Amino acid sequence: QVQLVESGGGLVQAGGSLRLSCSASRRYDMGWFRQAPGKEREFVAAINWSGGITRYADSVKGRITISRDNAKNTVSLQMNSLKPEDAGVYYCAAEVYSDDYNYWGQGTQVTVAS
Repeated sequence: QVQLVESGGGLVQAGGSLRLSCSASRRYDMGWFRQAPGKEREFVAAINWSGGITRYADSVKGRITISRDNAKNTVSLQMNSLKPEDAGVYYCAAEVYSDDYNYWGQGTQVTVAS
């Protein structure tokens, strides 16, 4: 059973920073997604199982960094210079089989006050 647990969401002023974490039961290729009210879920960032390959949505490049600590099976999302449009529920996801994100965490809320 794959278990993903996010933490670290909260309220921050525009321009501020937050760090999200996702604890996984095993080492997988991982991604972060977000969903704002009334919008579809969108890709934010991804990292492969070793941490050697990362990719980002254009909208977050230079402001958000994905990383992992494989000793702890944890993937983190460091978010700086946050904008109101970064607000939403953030989900981590694991790519376990079929080159798709098969398992999802419960989500953590990020609110950015302007």
